Amino acid sequence: MVYPKLMRIEIGQHIKDLRLAAELTQAELADRSGLTKGFISQVENDQTSISLDSMIDIMDALGTTISEFFAEDDEEDRITFDHEDRVIISDKGATAFELLVPGSTNMLMDPIEVKLEPGESLSPEAPHYGEEFGFVQSGLLAIKFGKRTYKVKKGNCFYFTAEKKHQFLNTGKVTTSFIWVVSPPQM
Repeated sequence: MVYPKLMRIEIGQHIKDLRLAAELTQAELADRSGLTKGFISQVENDQTSISLDSMIDIMDALGTTISEFFAEDDEEDRITFDHEDRVIISDKGATAFELLVPGSTNMLMDPIEVKLEPGESLSPEAPHYGEEFGFVQSGLLAIKFGKRTYKVKKGNCFYFTAEKKHQFLNTGKVTTSFIWVVSPPQM
């Protein structure tokens, strides 16, 4: 009888590596996963066992799955994403607000496609650490940035550090569509 090769995975160290790659502190991972910082520390140092439910909570917070976590190291990272992979967010005040890469809120960049009908706007964003980039695919995008308003036409882009209150609006007469990249993610 042939037995499958046994694989030894150091779960705590692997979780720590993923957390550090996501540039999260133990407290931030604990907050995102609904667990305590002390528990995260114990898991990372292999001082306690972990339930499947807690493991799933941590994987969700790190933007991965159990199967990806236990996958062989020689597998290639996923680098392409189909339209069906998008995550639709419905409470943003836009006709369409789609995360283009699943799990991107746990990565360094969060690419989003936004569609605003005339008169629609996203909620104002408070000042935060990070940078934002966007490319207008159609229409005319108005950006309130601090006390100024900027207009961005189809085919043009914007880029700013997010140290001032800002908001995206469609003040035109046709649908505005734009790709928006936030780094680090704010959701």
